[in-house]
Amino acid sequence: MEAYKRVQLARKKNRPTSLDYIEHIFTDFIELHGDRQFADDPAMITGLGFLMDMPVTVIAQERGKNTKSRVRRNFGSCHPEGYRKALRQMKLAEKFKRPIVCLIDTSGAYCGIGAEERGQGHAIASNLMEMMTLEVPIISIVIGEGGSGGALALGVADEVWMLENAIYSVISPEGCASILWKDASRTKEAASQLKLTAPDLKELKVIDQIITESHRDFKYIFSEIQVNLYQTFLKNKKISVDELLEKRYQRFRQYGQLSEI
Repeated sequence: MEAYKRVQLARKKNRPTSLDYIEHIFTDFIELHGDRQFADDPAMITGLGFLMDMPVTVIAQERGKNTKSRVRRNFGSCHPEGYRKALRQMKLAEKFKRPIVCLIDTSGAYCGIGAEERGQGHAIASNLMEMMTLEVPIISIVIGEGGSGGALALGVADEVWMLENAIYSVISPEGCASILWKDASRTKEAASQLKLTAPDLKELKVIDQIITESHRDFKYIFSEIQVNLYQTFLKNKKISVDELLEKRYQRFRQYGQLSEI
């Protein structure tokens, strides 16, 4: 399947959002609000729940399901208070030794004047730095569109998984075509060059697992993710903290390695 076709599938209006994953994978979920500095960002959902019998912290970007909810959720584009809220819950998870699940689904962080004034770049950078040293297992799953630093702010994990028709990229194909060629009509070409599909990123070792979407009914996908998360967390919880952090560090150090011909 061509890259731009997967871009369209990742953005499909009826594609399940983070709230659907939370409802079907976790039980007794309690949402926690606010960054304790400025406000609560509806584009970022954070809270506590059970993964089978395991207490976990869930951090999720929510883009909304209809016009009204998408406007309220800012189409999944988080403000700095969203990333600070996420980090607050991550630090709380570390304190109580709870594994962390991050669900990534955003075209990018909100780039409005207010967001920049409140430190959007610093909020994202803080998440990148802090997640690298969190002493609990972390798994991030790209469920739809993973765009730019807004997605990467939840992407520093022990493992990153992607749905088969999700995308994960430093920039949107439209943005890339406009910047490189000053021609938005070359969007499809940009999509193929960005290597933003799950198979491309698996080959580049940016992600660790592809979750197939061959089932028409997402309930099978939810079930598969639930079991895989539980088994992976059980495995990672047996690893010492030092080994866990070293593996996470080395996972990112190997990005972009070149070999001599």
